[in-house]
Amino acid sequence: MNEYKVTCRDVMSHICDNLGEDVGSPRCIAIKEHLEKCDSCKSYKDSVLHTIDFYKNYNVTLPKEGEDRLLDFLGLKDE
Repeated sequence: MNEYKVTCRDVMSHICDNLGEDVGSPRCIAIKEHLEKCDSCKSYKDSVLHTIDFYKNYNVTLPKEGEDRLLDFLGLKDE
């Protein structure tokens, strides 16, 4: 199991880095505020976290094709 602890700031920084923004930028602040209020985004976030936990807890490995399909379904696939 991965023992690295990720903070909310780490997540926001990662999201903002991928957007080419600084964590304190208006865009990233707006994203954080949206994530705190939007039930749809909270549900999406929770489903991603549950999926990650499942794979970590049960040491599940997928073939590359399955992993690609899962990432695509979750909207996390790199373009």
